[in-house]
Amino acid sequence: MGKKVGTHNGSFHCDEVLGCFMIRLTKKFEEAEIIRSRDQKVLDTMDAVLDVGGIYDPATDRYDHHQRGFEQAFGHGFVTKLSSAGLVYKHYGQEIIAKELGLDKEHADVQRVFLAVYKSFVECIDGIDNGINQFDTDKPPRYANDTHLSARVGRLNPDWMEDQSPESEDQAFHKAMGIAGSEFLESICYYAKSWLPARTIVAESIASRKEGDETGEIMVLKQFCPWKQHLAELEEEMKLEPLIKYVLYEDDRSKQWRVQAVAIAPGRFESRLPLPVAWRGLRDEELSKEASIEGCVFVHMSGFIGGNKSFNGALSMAKKALRIQPQLI
Repeated sequence: MGKKVGTHNGSFHCDEVLGCFMIRLTKKFEEAEIIRSRDQKVLDTMDAVLDVGGIYDPATDRYDHHQRGFEQAFGHGFVTKLSSAGLVYKHYGQEIIAKELGLDKEHADVQRVFLAVYKSFVECIDGIDNGINQFDTDKPPRYANDTHLSARVGRLNPDWMEDQSPESEDQAFHKAMGIAGSEFLESICYYAKSWLPARTIVAESIASRKEGDETGEIMVLKQFCPWKQHLAELEEEMKLEPLIKYVLYEDDRSKQWRVQAVAIAPGRFESRLPLPVAWRGLRDEELSKEASIEGCVFVHMSGFIGGNKSFNGALSMAKKALRIQPQLI
């Protein structure tokens, strides 16, 4: 007989919807039947129980988070209290990632994607389900956000004017599983096919950074990719000193080169070492004359980015900016 996974009936939420989808991706619970009930006698017969029952015990696949004293977090530096989705992901996420990537569970890339998907996808579901504010403030939000996954799943519950029979609820629950599960798999796909290759490119570019400038404070991307978060994480992992101040890359559309000042932290606007004040807001010949560098195209008014027609021109801009300004960090 096939395995059975129990969760509560009635109104459903994103955490148990996603948890049920994820657990069915495992070898142990592949294609398991989902049984929705609050009857403890029924739940006691289940092979796994999510979001109901008052027990957290991975040895018996019980994953509730509502009981008094429950404060389980994901670990790895994360402190958000887990929901049933987070609990399933904590114990089965690496197996799921390994299967989707076609790698051994112990592979380093599996661990990287495992942590990245929790941070970018699962943690917010844990936080919302447990009523944890995203920001430390007692002020009300400036606007409502009912477009996130948890809100969209919630809207799939039968409306008070619609059929609210168990059959209708179960149909809506399985529809919600499909939506939440699809976005979960899309997240894994992004990190496997885009995020991991970008990390490799940034790591290789860091390793060869002194080829462009002996200080090691100018990095040339071998191929353009999302680099900001990777650079910050790799600098910390590698204990890099000095930190990189400028990143050079080719703009695929214009085929010109960009020199971008690295921000003090991902998501911040302030740069570690903005391009010189005298260059800011200038363009073309006026900028080339001021900088005494041929081929200059522009420098933004804030000094966070500039451009040159050639790689050598962009490198010259970065080198000169590095040497004519005092270090800011």
